[in-house]
Amino acid sequence: MPFRIYNTMSRSKEELLPIDGEHVRMYTCGPTVYNYAHIGNFRAYIFEDLLRRYIKFCGFKVTQVQNLTDVDDKTIRSSIEQGLPLKEYTKTYIDAFFADLAKLNIEPAEYYPAATDYIPEMIAIIETLFEKGYAYQSEDGSVYYSIDKFTEYGKLARLDRKGMRPGARVEQDEYDKDNAADFALWKAYVLEDGDVVWDSPWGRGRPGWHIECSAMSMKLLGESFDIHTGGVDNIFPHHEDEIAQSEAATGKPYSKYWMHCGYLVVDGKKMSKSLGNFHTLREVLDMGYTGREVRYELLSGHYRQSLNFAFKSLDANRTALKRLDEFSTNIKEAVGSETEADDLPEWAAKTRSKFAEAMDDDMNISGAMAAIFDTVHAGNKAMSKTLLSGGQAVAISNLWKELDAVLGILEAPAEEASVEVTELLEARAIARAEKNWPESDRIRDRLAGLGWTVKDTPEGPKLRRL
Repeated sequence: MPFRIYNTMSRSKEELLPIDGEHVRMYTCGPTVYNYAHIGNFRAYIFEDLLRRYIKFCGFKVTQVQNLTDVDDKTIRSSIEQGLPLKEYTKTYIDAFFADLAKLNIEPAEYYPAATDYIPEMIAIIETLFEKGYAYQSEDGSVYYSIDKFTEYGKLARLDRKGMRPGARVEQDEYDKDNAADFALWKAYVLEDGDVVWDSPWGRGRPGWHIECSAMSMKLLGESFDIHTGGVDNIFPHHEDEIAQSEAATGKPYSKYWMHCGYLVVDGKKMSKSLGNFHTLREVLDMGYTGREVRYELLSGHYRQSLNFAFKSLDANRTALKRLDEFSTNIKEAVGSETEADDLPEWAAKTRSKFAEAMDDDMNISGAMAAIFDTVHAGNKAMSKTLLSGGQAVAISNLWKELDAVLGILEAPAEEASVEVTELLEARAIARAEKNWPESDRIRDRLAGLGWTVKDTPEGPKLRRL
């Protein structure tokens, strides 16, 4: 099967056919760096990571751009409240964002452009929109985009153009669907902006939010590229406005495919600070959960469906991941000293095709994970009956790594034992050699208290994390 993805523009599944043949150019909406990213943000970033990884699994080259919105209403307001220069204020949250990506095992994009580094490109687009009659300057000096001039405005969000009010303007970056109106391309300087200001042909000011993404995406990916992603809340106004200004400026289609992930709710309720269920990733990790457990949770539902994030699910994830780890460890032990792979057993040979069949269907993660756990069940059964050769174990190990390159959860992060644990392991070996079973049991219990267990194998004792 070809890889089919749901295109929000057409409201249908379409085969992924890159404009340049084998090279997928993808723009993913990144964070507005005015605070630490919350788990709802990371639901979108993990969906985009899964998409990126599976595109590569399918044999395509990927160039991904994920923007950093470091200048908008929120970053300016927050930096002034903290009494810090904008760049200094946002650096804290940019650094935290990259640290959080690493904890969730999210692959780095090829580019992470910051909006403040692309002001000249934004000005150039606005100049083109002026030349083509799509932009105008208001009495206060701000520049607006005339949605009435773009006859296809509303095509992504399926807006009713009859309900729009010609000439109405929206100054703020984010607004409700009921307020569909001309949006700001360039905001004239006001005292509330502090020292965040640039010169332009229309006077001193700063860009609106929507023009930032058009400038960064087209500079790094070209005027037309393959995939634009984000959360469903980005469809309108942000993505609709990107399309209008980009296609009006270039006369070309902006993005071939549009993909959006559903909302994340917490314990069945919309995440909000007032309900006490608003969590940053850092807060969840401080509760004792791991990045791998959170990644598993955020992967667990189909990306287009709303996902209910519940801490009891995170607890259940530990059990599921333990099953995966035990299988992985058993396979590695079955490999022994063998280095050459034999043919996969029949039950394992079906795994890759079942996995790919599910993922080809708009990334059906439930079907893909079912294939994984079917393999765990069949593999454990085969190993319990010693029906697996070393060469077959090598082949299964290779398959496991290939699938983990897509999912990023099958292999536990490597963790080195402390000096204390290593010394206890050596002391236990001595006690067993001397048949000092009480001492061996005491050391085993001490290791368990430190979070480790020991399995005795023909190659010697092996440490495993509890």
